[in-house]
Order: sequence, then C-alpha cells, then structure tokens
Amino acid sequence: MDTGRQDESTNPTETAPDTRHENTPPDPPTAEDQPTPTAEEARAATTEGQPTATGKEGSAATTEEVRAATAEGQLGAAAEEGSATVGGGQSRDADEGKPTAAGGERPTGTGGEGAPAADGAQPVGVDAGRPTAAGEGKSVTVGGVRSVADGGGEPVSGPVPAPARGADSAVRAGLRRLARGWRHPRLRLPKRVALGLVLVLLLPILAAGIALRVNYAGDPAPGTQTRNRDALWLGHAWVDGRKGEADIDALAARLRGSGIRDLYVHAGPLEHDGSLPATAYPSAGRLVQAVHRRLDGVRVQAWLGDKLASEGPDGLRLERAGTRDAVVRSAGQVLDAGFDGVHFDLEPLHSGDTHYLSLLDDLHGLTRARHVPLSVASHQIDPLPALHSAAGTLTGHPKWWSQSYFGQVARRVDQIAVMSYDTGMPLQSLYGGYVAQQTSLALEVTPESTDLLMGLPFFHDDGVGHHAYAETVEAAVRGTRLGLSRTDRTRERFGVALYVDFAATETDWTAYREGWVREG
Repeated sequence: MDTGRQDESTNPTETAPDTRHENTPPDPPTAEDQPTPTAEEARAATTEGQPTATGKEGSAATTEEVRAATAEGQLGAAAEEGSATVGGGQSRDADEGKPTAAGGERPTGTGGEGAPAADGAQPVGVDAGRPTAAGEGKSVTVGGVRSVADGGGEPVSGPVPAPARGADSAVRAGLRRLARGWRHPRLRLPKRVALGLVLVLLLPILAAGIALRVNYAGDPAPGTQTRNRDALWLGHAWVDGRKGEADIDALAARLRGSGIRDLYVHAGPLEHDGSLPATAYPSAGRLVQAVHRRLDGVRVQAWLGDKLASEGPDGLRLERAGTRDAVVRSAGQVLDAGFDGVHFDLEPLHSGDTHYLSLLDDLHGLTRARHVPLSVASHQIDPLPALHSAAGTLTGHPKWWSQSYFGQVARRVDQIAVMSYDTGMPLQSLYGGYVAQQTSLALEVTPESTDLLMGLPFFHDDGVGHHAYAETVEAAVRGTRLGLSRTDRTRERFGVALYVDFAATETDWTAYREGWVREG
C-alpha cells in the first residue's frame, strides 16, 4: 500500500535570400572584365595555330559541369561538335585532350550557375547533345536554361525535367537489398533463434492474459456477499485533531447498514527504530469512544506502519532484535490509549522474511493476552509459480509473496487483508480476473480461524502500477465473488477491505453496496 495515500516558445523565422535562377541571363561582361591569359596558355594556343579566345566564344565551362556531362554519357557527343575549356584555362577536347580552335560556334560558360558566356551566349550546362527547338545542332543547359551549341535553331529557355531518380527509388532499392539479405541461407538459424525468443517471451504473457479473462467470466454463486466482517482504512486526520464530532456523525451515517466491522485508523508511522511518539495520536481515545457510542460492534484498530530497509539504506530493520522489541512496545502503547486492536502494514516486505514471522509471533502473544485482534496488510500472492523470485532477480523488487509464505503469515494473525490493487492491469476484465485468482489463492492457504479480507481500490491514482479506469470497485467486487464462489463459497470468516476513506467517491461507495452488501 502506497504510504503516500495514508493521509490526506516560438522561434522567429529567418527568411532565406531568394537564390532561384532567373531565366533571363544578365548582360555579358565587358572586355575589361575578362581575365588576361597566362604565358603558358598563349604558347599552348600558338602551338596549335589558334589564338587564345579571351573575350570571345569558347570561354571555360567548370570542372563540375564536365563531370556531370560525362556521367550522363553526353560529353562524347558534345566533343564531336567541339570541346569546352576546363577550369577557365585553354579549351580542351574531352576525349583527346587537344586544344580546340578559337572562334568556334560553341558557346561556353564560366562554371557558375546562370553565369554568362564570354560573348553573351546562353550558359552552358550538362545536357549537351539534345536537339534544339529548330531540330538542328546540339543544345546545352545551365541552371535550367537551354541554348544552342552549334548555332542551329533558336535558344529554348525553361526548366529541364530532373532525372527520374529520388528518395523513393533509393528506399525501394534499400528494401530490396534488405529482403535479399534477410533471405540469405546463413541467417536461417539466427532467424529461428530470434523467433523462438519472441515466442518464449510473448506466449506466457498471452496465456496469462487469456487465463485472467477466463477467470472473470461466469456468474458469482448466490450467497457470495458480505459476512459483516468488512473493514475500512481511515486517514491520520481522525486521530490528530482535524476531525471532529460532526465528521464522526457523518462517518457513522455512512457505515450504518454496511458490512463494515473494523476501522483501521492511521496512528503512525513508526520511527525507524520501532518506537512511536505518543503525540502522533492525541485524539485517539475520543475517536474510539465516539465510534462505540454511534456504531455498535464496530472495532477501531490502530494502523501502524513504516518503510522497511529491505531495498535501500533507510527504513526499519526487522533483522534487529531491538527494533522488533520496540515495535511490540509501540503496539502495547496504542492499546493502552484505548484502541480495540492493532493493524500492521510494513513495506516492502519480501517473501520468506523470517524476521517478520518472529515479530508476528511476539505481537500475537501481546494481543492474545489483551483479547484484541492482530491484523496485517499483505502483499499479493504469486500469480505464477516462483514469480516473486524472478521479479526480485530482474528488478530488485519482489512484488509478490509465495503462496506458502502467505499461509505462514495468515496462521500467525487474526485477520489478514490482501492489498489486491496496484496491479498494473490495463483492463477491468483482466483486473477482475486477477482479483478472482488472488482470492482463490488466498483462500487455499488461510486457516478457518483467520479472517481473510480482499482489498478494494477506493482511490483513483493513475500511473504505471495503477490505472483507475481498470482497477474499479465494481471489477474488484465481482472478482472477489467469483473467487469465493469457485473456492470456498460457504467460508464465513471472509470479507473485503476498503482503501481509503479520504480518496473514496460516491461511485465507489455505491459499487460496494450494490455489488457486495446487497447481492447483485
């Protein structure tokens, strides 16, 4: 049981500059803007009998454009009509590496997207070899603008369709490679192992879910309703002075006609050494007397608890004999204050803890001598064999008790209340089936002399361990009745325990009365 329930920019958008290419080329550069050829370039041109073409047709295309043209398989066709200069140097034939003749009719570009040719011709691009609009010569493009390479026909401007390659093609190719790899014979054994592991993990979960759903099926047997041995957990406000006579009157009105016989009133928590300050419950005597006056036969038990140091450095240590002795003295202390019994909730309590069993033996000796009940809240029972051991190994938090250990605890007390909530179940049907199973497991090992109570969730937290829409009072009551019907329908010392008063709603109370007090 959760000890916490014991009481009550938008970034500005930057506009990128418009770098889209304009279809209309800029004015050609003047002669002054043209670079002066180097001596090496002049000698190379003179050797072939050709002057350098500075300022004339035949200025250089960029290396990137030549590479792109080569990749498309178009550079060879362009070489037959003439060649382009590379990197702004002398004109070279793409295949032979020979200088071209100056004054040829092949317009060239300077290498930048949309940059002008030396004499104002259209920019040169990578799709040389395509027919012009007039059907003659070859055309080249840069930046989506097409121009005539051999002078035949008029230039045709406009965007050029992109190659039919894209992300979809790459994805399809990747999927094909993955499929071929997955079918490789060497992966046959690893695939079988992986499938086996998945089945090992999923099949038990699936089987457990089906079993719980089946547990929730059917109708409860007649007579499986309150035996007037139910209980209610109450918060600390009832004994620290916050609740007055009017509150006690309202509580009495709520409980009349119900099956509630025991009230577990929070009077702790204990100190980590097992002691209990007397200042923790100043109004206890007044509460007990007021309840006795208003509700005949209802017992008020002191609810004591503390966090155990079983999973961390801080908390109460049951392995210390001095601490256990102090807990027994604290129990005698609250009985001296007028309480009708003592109810313990120590968490997290691991299955098989023998120090807890020793403490219960000592406490039962005290309560038996005082002729009052000893009551405890218990963990849930393993829904699968040895599940608490597996959970403890994997998480360090063994949530469940073994059925055998539950029986050992039940035989040492007068009353045991199963905290049958915080199950993590995602559906009402699964939660109800789980409660039915817990009820059956508990009945099988609880002696006839001990009152067995199944907890009902009168709270509405939402988290990993508890879903309020699934863990409802209605589902818990139905599950309890189904488990009782199948295991021990005539069991007299049996009931339900409602957790907790300060979080309960009218819907919770209605579901309890209609489903459990009045047989539904």
